[in-house]
Amino acid sequence: MRFNAQGARALHNILTDSLTISTLIPMEVRFKPETESRLLELAARMGRAPEDLVEDALAGYLAELAEVRSTLDSRYDDIKSGRVKPIDGEAFFEGLRQREDDLLKKNFPK
Repeated sequence: MRFNAQGARALHNILTDSLTISTLIPMEVRFKPETESRLLELAARMGRAPEDLVEDALAGYLAELAEVRSTLDSRYDDIKSGRVKPIDGEAFFEGLRQREDDLLKKNFPK
């Protein structure tokens, strides 16, 4: 049976046991006054603690960042292995500008 830091019985089972002990260390985060005001207003409207909103937002951001990193790594591996051929950026944008010009000329002749 496990107990949390306050000595209360934990409601979940630990599936793995770590040899190291994790310790939560409080962190102070400073916001611009406008940001803090918006956070407090949103927390009040939602009936949630501001720190819970910050925790949710940061967790979502970190998950999204990990997903983007994974996608970029995968794309890089595709290029490096030769499965995908890179395109020249300047040539791509020049072709895009040309298609746009052609479309404008077709739809709005002089």
